[in-house]
Amino acid sequence: MIYKFKKYIFLSLFITILIPFKSIAQNNGKPVSIIFDSDMGPDYDDVGAITLLHSFADNGEAKILATVPSNRYPGIAEVFDVLNTYFDRPDIPIGIPKGPSVEMRDSQGWSNAITYKYKHDIKSNDDVPSSVDVYRKVLSQQPDNSVTIVTVGFYTNLADLLVSKSDRYSNLSGKQLVEKKVKKLVSMAGKFPRGKEFNVIQDIPASNYVFENWPTKIIFSGFEIGEKIKTGIPLIHNENIQNSPVKDVFKISIPKNPNDKNGRSSWDETAVLIAVKGVEPYYSLVPGKISLNPQGVNSWDPTKEGQFYIVENKTVDFMQSMINKLMQHQPHGGNSR
Repeated sequence: MIYKFKKYIFLSLFITILIPFKSIAQNNGKPVSIIFDSDMGPDYDDVGAITLLHSFADNGEAKILATVPSNRYPGIAEVFDVLNTYFDRPDIPIGIPKGPSVEMRDSQGWSNAITYKYKHDIKSNDDVPSSVDVYRKVLSQQPDNSVTIVTVGFYTNLADLLVSKSDRYSNLSGKQLVEKKVKKLVSMAGKFPRGKEFNVIQDIPASNYVFENWPTKIIFSGFEIGEKIKTGIPLIHNENIQNSPVKDVFKISIPKNPNDKNGRSSWDETAVLIAVKGVEPYYSLVPGKISLNPQGVNSWDPTKEGQFYIVENKTVDFMQSMINKLMQHQPHGGNSR
């Protein structure tokens, strides 16, 4: 009897300790505040990624503060506006790089197809402010240590943000503003523990500057993670989804590449997933720090601190099924456009 009583007391204390810990791990049940930074064009997994983000927002798990292109081909601001409007969030701030930056659009023709077909108010890149202005304005309005930035494209915007000066939004420098307002950066970039990856090499100076100077925790979802997770086939065969720019993008693009016959690799979706849902139980973290050589090849130094890359805890089939389901999310207001 005494043993059972002591066991009961121990379990009660354990539960008392565990519940607050779990609550803290889940951000106290509050939606995760997200700025989404994406090249949205050379590949189309970005479209899957922004769909996951809107799905999480509709479920109360995320709050989308801004969606910011790191690419500046003509019409990219319209593409973002189409997707945000489709998911009933037409007023999400959008900004594009205004200085020298990559202009690389899709080869499949989906960006023109959806901007022609679907409702949007932005008609030109000239209609939106600079990425840095959007970042500084949005960050200045948020509570300290509250924002998660998810980048699934080039590092141009983040490097420009770090070197930005005080302005009408904040008297802090860019680096100080990031340090004060950002909780963590989650990035689809790199190949681990060593490799060469598309997002990193498109703007090597910017990538290197961010890796060396970013003042908060960085979590990388490397090329090797999303490469194996093939998604999009259930979406394009779902007859209940009609008039969807997301479905159109995958339906246009998948048949044009024989390598995508089983679906497109889900590089960008994994970054959004862990930014909102957390790393566990899907992945584990490997601590250290990334470094680049002049050609953009990344390596990993496990003796340093502050950065992490993820390794799998769940099977590819498990992750594939989860992401495929999330990519079929439709706006709460219906999908007729």
